[in-house]
Amino acid sequence: MKFEILTIFPDFFRGPLDYGIVRKAREAGLIEIGIHDLRAFTHDRHRTVDDRPFGGGEGMVLKPEPIFECLESLAVSPRAEREQIAARETVILLSPQGRLFTQGVAQELMDRKRVVLICGRYEGVDERVSEYLADREISVGDFVLSGGELGAAIIVDAISRLVPGALGNEASSQQESFTASAAGQGSRAPGQPPNSTCGSGGLLDYPHYTRPAEFRGMPVPEVLVNGNHDEIRKWRRRCALEKTLHNRPDLLRDAELSREDRKMLAEIEAEPE
Repeated sequence: MKFEILTIFPDFFRGPLDYGIVRKAREAGLIEIGIHDLRAFTHDRHRTVDDRPFGGGEGMVLKPEPIFECLESLAVSPRAEREQIAARETVILLSPQGRLFTQGVAQELMDRKRVVLICGRYEGVDERVSEYLADREISVGDFVLSGGELGAAIIVDAISRLVPGALGNEASSQQESFTASAAGQGSRAPGQPPNSTCGSGGLLDYPHYTRPAEFRGMPVPEVLVNGNHDEIRKWRRRCALEKTLHNRPDLLRDAELSREDRKMLAEIEAEPE
């Protein structure tokens, strides 16, 4: 798949996208990333990409011309045309007003052939970009950044690690926090309790320990070294439920919970603080 990133700070991406899984995926030819400087699509000697908004207001707004011309140079059609032909590409505007980016959205976007990311800046982007070019607006969180570059890097990383072959162990992406149950059930039957390496079913991840078995007086939980895999599975699942309840109880609303899960959850909720 290919990512196209539209930005006024192309040098920003020289660091974040040159390490880890993203770099390996690029070198393996699994993904491509194109960085496009919006200032290259301006026509004045100052290379102006912003202007004051009609009606007044604080700050400056990104102009539509450079964004439209950049997408045209990439042979990206307006939204109405893409909808008519069911194109396997999508245009995303990074914006604080957008839909929240989640693991589910990353899984959905992974099936696209090309993902175009428009990095907003200043006080926003001319609304005609959202109305006629972007398929959706996306936000990486309920906070305001100086621009969409950080958000674009996050989205590229989250999607890239889902591309088949990007991870050394394909099961790794199935057992992480927020992974939807449908994507990570593995071979277990519907309604059966998860094993210790299955998808999280939408819960936060369970705790992990490594050698040494005791570090500075802090031992690894006994259940993890006793060799009883069913007890390990139950312990991990209970820990995931407990962490989710305490840190992100909102996730429990949509998580796939078995009868065993609900029993564990009731026991956790009954425990004294």
